[in-house]
Amino acid sequence: MEKDYIDDHELLTRLQQDNEKAFNEIYDRYWSLVYTDAFRRVKSHAKAQDLTQDLFIKLWTRRKELDISNLRAYLRVGIRNRVFNLFEKERRYVPFEKLLQLPVEENQADITAIRNEFMAAYQALVDALPEKRQKIFRYCFDDGLSTEEIAEKLNISRKTVQNQLGRATSSVRSELTQLIVIAAILQSFLSL
Repeated sequence: MEKDYIDDHELLTRLQQDNEKAFNEIYDRYWSLVYTDAFRRVKSHAKAQDLTQDLFIKLWTRRKELDISNLRAYLRVGIRNRVFNLFEKERRYVPFEKLLQLPVEENQADITAIRNEFMAAYQALVDALPEKRQKIFRYCFDDGLSTEEIAEKLNISRKTVQNQLGRATSSVRSELTQLIVIAAILQSFLSL
């Protein structure tokens, strides 16, 4: 006998009623999708599994308070946010020289000059941000504070910090992209 298909909305309703079978069905249905999304970003099976498990644990422990209209979207956004939080904790960054693939040993004076110009331009971009956005950006990238710590320090919501940080990062990134292209062109002339 074939198992009856239960749609996500019904599964969520049952989940909120402490139905473990509904949770197991959600887990079986979406574990692979969530894990794949995590692995694509973190490139580590162990980390992807941990993040995926963490998301499903949260789904179970907070089942009564969650208001989910689209389960698939909720899980995909949830895993993406967990990945970003992991990156924030690990303070992932790429050194400037590696980003441009500059040979550090050769042309050290030229590379130092390019790096100094780049950093001056970067500082000018950060300085040009609106005051609140600039403060959030600096707390995150200069002081290494998490969005939660920044929110507490500034007495604002974490969501506001995330939004402001996203806008600041986007603004700085778009301007820096142009500088990176220019630096890469300069680097190619230096290596001739």
